[in-house]
Amino acid sequence: MRSRPVVPVASLLSILLLVLSLAGCAGFGQRDPLNVQVAGIEPLPGEGLELRMAVKLRIQNPNDNALDYNGVALDLEVNGRRLASGVSNARGSVPRFGETVLSVPVTISAFSAARQALGLAEHIAMEEVPYVLRGKLAGGLFGTQRFIEKGTLDLSGALAGPYRRAP
Repeated sequence: MRSRPVVPVASLLSILLLVLSLAGCAGFGQRDPLNVQVAGIEPLPGEGLELRMAVKLRIQNPNDNALDYNGVALDLEVNGRRLASGVSNARGSVPRFGETVLSVPVTISAFSAARQALGLAEHIAMEEVPYVLRGKLAGGLFGTQRFIEKGTLDLSGALAGPYRRAP
Protein backbone atom coordinates (compact mmCIF):
# COMPACT_ATOMS: atom_id res chain seq x y z
CA MET A 1 0.00 0.00 0.00
CA ARG A 2 1.00 3.49 -0.72
CA SER A 3 0.69 6.13 1.92
CA ARG A 4 -0.46 9.61 1.04
CA PRO A 5 1.63 12.55 2.26
CA VAL A 6 0.05 14.20 5.23
CA VAL A 7 -0.23 17.99 5.06
CA PRO A 8 -0.09 19.47 8.52
CA VAL A 9 -3.19 21.34 9.57
CA ALA A 10 -1.07 24.34 10.57
CA SER A 11 0.22 24.70 6.99
CA LEU A 12 -3.31 24.63 5.59
CA LEU A 13 -4.45 27.24 8.07
CA SER A 14 -1.47 29.47 7.23
CA ILE A 15 -2.22 29.30 3.51
CA LEU A 16 -5.90 30.01 4.11
CA LEU A 17 -5.08 32.99 6.32
CA LEU A 18 -2.70 34.38 3.67
CA VAL A 19 -5.33 34.11 0.93
CA LEU A 20 -7.99 35.77 3.11
CA SER A 21 -5.70 38.65 4.10
CA LEU A 22 -4.74 39.33 0.46
CA ALA A 23 -8.41 39.36 -0.50
CA GLY A 24 -9.13 41.75 2.38
CA CYS A 25 -6.40 44.17 1.28
CA ALA A 26 -7.87 44.27 -2.23
CA GLY A 27 -11.17 45.43 -0.74
CA PHE A 28 -9.67 48.65 0.63
CA GLY A 29 -9.45 50.19 -2.84
CA GLN A 30 -7.50 53.21 -3.93
CA ARG A 31 -8.06 56.49 -2.10
CA ASP A 32 -7.41 59.91 -3.58
CA PRO A 33 -4.97 62.01 -1.56
CA LEU A 34 -6.30 64.57 0.88
CA ASN A 35 -6.16 68.27 0.02
CA VAL A 36 -4.60 70.16 2.92
CA GLN A 37 -4.07 73.92 3.13
CA VAL A 38 -2.99 76.19 5.95
CA ALA A 39 -6.13 78.15 6.83
CA GLY A 40 -4.57 80.32 9.54
CA ILE A 41 -1.94 80.72 12.23
CA GLU A 42 -2.60 82.07 15.73
CA PRO A 43 -0.07 82.73 18.53
CA LEU A 44 -0.12 80.56 21.66
CA PRO A 45 1.65 81.14 25.00
CA GLY A 46 5.21 79.76 24.86
CA GLU A 47 7.72 78.77 27.49
CA GLY A 48 11.27 79.98 27.78
CA LEU A 49 12.90 80.52 24.41
CA GLU A 50 10.28 78.74 22.31
CA LEU A 51 7.50 80.12 20.16
CA ARG A 52 4.13 78.34 20.02
CA MET A 53 1.45 78.71 17.40
CA ALA A 54 -1.83 77.05 16.52
CA VAL A 55 -1.77 76.06 12.85
CA LYS A 56 -5.26 75.72 11.43
CA LEU A 57 -5.48 73.20 8.60
CA ARG A 58 -8.34 72.96 6.14
CA ILE A 59 -8.61 69.29 5.22
CA GLN A 60 -10.66 68.32 2.18
CA ASN A 61 -11.62 64.70 1.54
CA PRO A 62 -12.24 64.01 -2.19
CA ASN A 63 -13.19 60.37 -1.48
CA ASP A 64 -16.50 58.56 -1.32
CA ASN A 65 -15.94 57.45 2.30
CA ALA A 66 -15.59 59.54 5.44
CA LEU A 67 -12.12 59.63 7.02
CA ASP A 68 -12.06 59.14 10.78
CA TYR A 69 -8.91 60.32 12.55
CA ASN A 70 -7.58 60.08 16.10
CA GLY A 71 -4.40 62.15 16.01
CA VAL A 72 -2.34 64.41 13.79
CA ALA A 73 1.37 65.22 13.42
CA LEU A 74 2.99 68.10 11.50
CA ASP A 75 6.49 69.15 10.41
CA LEU A 76 7.14 72.52 8.76
CA GLU A 77 10.26 73.13 6.72
CA VAL A 78 11.07 76.63 5.41
CA ASN A 79 13.83 77.35 2.92
CA GLY A 80 15.11 73.77 3.24
CA ARG A 81 15.43 73.94 7.04
CA ARG A 82 13.13 72.48 9.67
CA LEU A 83 11.28 75.26 11.47
CA ALA A 84 8.43 73.81 13.52
CA SER A 85 6.74 70.58 14.54
CA GLY A 86 3.63 69.66 16.44
CA VAL A 87 1.23 66.90 17.40
CA SER A 88 -2.35 66.70 18.60
CA ASN A 89 -4.52 63.85 19.85
CA ALA A 90 -7.61 65.44 18.27
CA ARG A 91 -10.33 63.06 17.15
CA GLY A 92 -12.90 63.63 14.49
CA SER A 93 -14.04 62.85 10.99
CA VAL A 94 -13.71 64.45 7.58
CA PRO A 95 -16.99 63.75 5.76
CA ARG A 96 -17.09 62.14 2.34
CA PHE A 97 -16.60 64.82 -0.30
CA GLY A 98 -16.40 67.31 2.57
CA GLU A 99 -13.95 69.35 4.59
CA THR A 100 -13.08 70.27 8.15
CA VAL A 101 -10.73 72.71 9.90
CA LEU A 102 -8.33 71.21 12.43
CA SER A 103 -6.08 73.15 14.84
CA VAL A 104 -2.61 71.75 15.67
CA PRO A 105 -0.24 73.40 18.19
CA VAL A 106 3.32 73.64 16.85
CA THR A 107 6.57 74.65 18.54
CA ILE A 108 9.45 76.67 17.11
CA SER A 109 12.60 76.40 19.17
CA ALA A 110 14.89 79.42 19.55
CA PHE A 111 17.60 77.51 17.67
CA SER A 112 15.27 76.78 14.73
CA ALA A 113 14.29 80.46 14.59
CA ALA A 114 17.97 81.50 14.64
CA ARG A 115 18.81 79.05 11.84
CA GLN A 116 15.96 80.45 9.76
CA ALA A 117 17.10 84.04 10.36
CA LEU A 118 20.65 83.17 9.31
CA GLY A 119 19.38 81.31 6.26
CA LEU A 120 17.24 84.24 5.18
CA ALA A 121 20.16 86.63 5.75
CA GLU A 122 22.23 84.56 3.31
CA HIS A 123 19.54 84.99 0.65
CA ILE A 124 18.43 88.53 1.48
CA ALA A 125 17.40 89.25 -2.11
CA MET A 126 14.89 86.39 -2.13
CA GLU A 127 11.30 87.54 -2.47
CA GLU A 128 9.81 84.06 -2.27
CA VAL A 129 10.86 81.42 0.22
CA PRO A 130 9.87 77.77 -0.33
CA TYR A 131 8.09 75.80 2.39
CA VAL A 132 7.04 72.18 2.83
CA LEU A 133 4.38 71.07 5.30
CA ARG A 134 4.40 67.33 5.97
CA GLY A 135 1.91 65.58 8.18
CA LYS A 136 -0.31 62.65 8.85
CA LEU A 137 -3.79 62.00 10.14
CA ALA A 138 -3.76 58.83 12.22
CA GLY A 139 -6.68 56.55 11.64
CA GLY A 140 -5.83 53.09 12.86
CA LEU A 141 -3.92 50.23 11.28
CA PHE A 142 -4.73 50.96 7.63
CA GLY A 143 -6.42 54.35 7.90
CA THR A 144 -3.43 56.69 8.41
CA GLN A 145 -3.34 59.34 5.69
CA ARG A 146 -0.10 61.20 4.97
CA PHE A 147 -0.09 64.59 3.25
CA ILE A 148 2.39 67.12 1.89
CA GLU A 149 1.73 70.75 1.00
CA LYS A 150 4.44 72.66 -0.85
CA GLY A 151 4.48 76.32 -1.76
CA THR A 152 6.25 79.61 -1.38
CA LEU A 153 5.94 82.43 1.11
CA ASP A 154 5.88 85.87 -0.52
CA LEU A 155 8.29 88.10 1.42
CA SER A 156 8.29 91.02 -1.01
CA GLY A 157 5.94 93.07 1.19
CA ALA A 158 7.67 92.07 4.42
CA LEU A 159 11.14 92.98 3.15
CA ALA A 160 10.09 96.27 1.56
CA GLY A 161 9.80 97.99 4.93
CA PRO A 162 8.47 101.48 5.53
CA TYR A 163 10.77 103.02 2.90
CA ARG A 164 9.07 101.42 -0.08
CA ARG A 165 8.17 104.01 -2.68
CA ALA A 166 4.79 104.10 -4.32
CA PRO A 167 4.87 103.53 -8.11
